[in-house]
Amino acid sequence: QVKQQSVRASPFAMATPRRGALPVARLIRFLGADGKIHYGEPPTRPGLPARILEGCPFGELKATGHTCQVTRLLPPIAPVNIFCIGLNYMKHYEESAKKRGIALPDYPVIFMKPTTAVCGPEDAVWLPQIEKGEQLDWEVELGVVIGESCRNVKAADALQYVSGYVITNDVSSRHWQKESGAGQWIKGKSFDTFCPVGPMLVSADLIKDPQTLRVVTKVNGEIMQDSNTSDMIFSVAKIIEWLSNNMTLAPGTLIMTGTPAGVATGRSPPNWLKAGDVMELEIDQLGVLRNPIVSPPDMAKL
Repeated sequence: QVKQQSVRASPFAMATPRRGALPVARLIRFLGADGKIHYGEPPTRPGLPARILEGCPFGELKATGHTCQVTRLLPPIAPVNIFCIGLNYMKHYEESAKKRGIALPDYPVIFMKPTTAVCGPEDAVWLPQIEKGEQLDWEVELGVVIGESCRNVKAADALQYVSGYVITNDVSSRHWQKESGAGQWIKGKSFDTFCPVGPMLVSADLIKDPQTLRVVTKVNGEIMQDSNTSDMIFSVAKIIEWLSNNMTLAPGTLIMTGTPAGVATGRSPPNWLKAGDVMELEIDQLGVLRNPIVSPPDMAKL
């Protein structure tokens, strides 16, 4: 029988973790060759098995002493809530909302995605079968995962509640974002598969400053977005301060912090995504999130 030990004693853990930080350096969630879903630490080389962990990412994870071959990577967490921030990069604001006469926001612009929109690395994103569904766009975003419950947090303390960081893609149907009524965006950003997350959750202890990360989107190998989180209007800490104002952020909350310039809708003419395209999103230290665009399956068969 293998004796379990806390992963905080692992060489992959940080010596002095922040209070809400993930207790391992990098976390994946995957379907194993045994047919079960596991948490684990990423293989050190492609083709090698992952080390299996058990427990909760926001509680105590324990090393099992076992490994398993990864057959499919899943989103590294199943978020309890998904908060999204709009118009949060200055150059993106200038290429989009400013041209429509929208003033620079005084506070972070907030909307939400349903958890049913989440999909994982390599999962296909479905081209919506709806009128003007062809106006499909990408948005690379730094994802922030809350590791400890917090409320009324000040910006100076906010990063202490972050478990880790992950790449996210705020896939958007632009017509339905703008034309679904009353100025709300949720419908056009909430279709199934419209929230790719992955490939791994990286501990906040490894990301010393979330405002210094390069963020890139490639479509079919061509760079479309190439920016840095330093262009954010509201920093990660300021976003957490605003979101937590009179509102509890539970462990497992995913915050998508906005996208930089370079989206399709900001181009003339827009180069919308189409079936067969492949999106590859990269953020410093967080890996690559890759998702192809496909026509949706026959829903009657699901």
